Amino acid sequence: MSYSENKIELEENGHAVLFDLYSETEIKNILACIDNAEQTGDGFLKTKDLFAIRQLLNNIPELENLIFNLKLTNLITDLFDDLPFLTKAIYFDKTSDSNWFVGYHQDLSISVDKKNEVDNYKNWTFKKGQYGVQPPINILQETVTIRIHLDNTTKENGAIKVIPKSHSKGVIRTDADEWNIQNEHICEVPKGGVMLMKPLTLHASSKTTNGKKRRVIHLEFNTHQLAEPLNWLEYKDVVKITATN
Repeated sequence: MSYSENKIELEENGHAVLFDLYSETEIKNILACIDNAEQTGDGFLKTKDLFAIRQLLNNIPELENLIFNLKLTNLITDLFDDLPFLTKAIYFDKTSDSNWFVGYHQDLSISVDKKNEVDNYKNWTFKKGQYGVQPPINILQETVTIRIHLDNTTKENGAIKVIPKSHSKGVIRTDADEWNIQNEHICEVPKGGVMLMKPLTLHASSKTTNGKKRRVIHLEFNTHQLAEPLNWLEYKDVVKITATN
């Protein structure tokens, strides 16, 4: 199966939704792997309003073989001209007990292994033991986010809202006209499907209102190495097989 049409949609609109990349059994195995993991350490964020696992594959390496099935591997290789690598992996669990609102924004920060002042890398942060920085825009433009949905996601349980084509505007000021949400689109994704997104696409999500879970695995991919001496914090070669139909 070719995903060339999804690549075109992603490039034009900044987002796309695909169905049936994972079977019911595959999702069940992924969730069991997460639930059975020893959930200790800085990567596991548990508060009244949030449950997330940062550096997901570093904290639960057994997930790699479950997540990267043939369909996902085919998708990844179709989306890039060169062989990409993983740069970030996060797990989110949005429920009525772990629930939050996120206003419209762009994803402008990447995670790196160290802080070092390098030209065109700015807005440094240090949160939960890891450094973040805003890289040159070409790196953000090359990044593709793949969100694997482990539950049916609707507007009632926090589906992402986007402003189509906003990624083509570059980095957008908070007072710019592109923040007008009249053209917003709600990206409802069925269980086992994925959402593709460009990090420069304006996006937001609301709190869950129906009490149902919205569990998502958030993956980011790129093909660019960073300016020396910086390295991607979660760099991982995960596409180990050639895409096949």
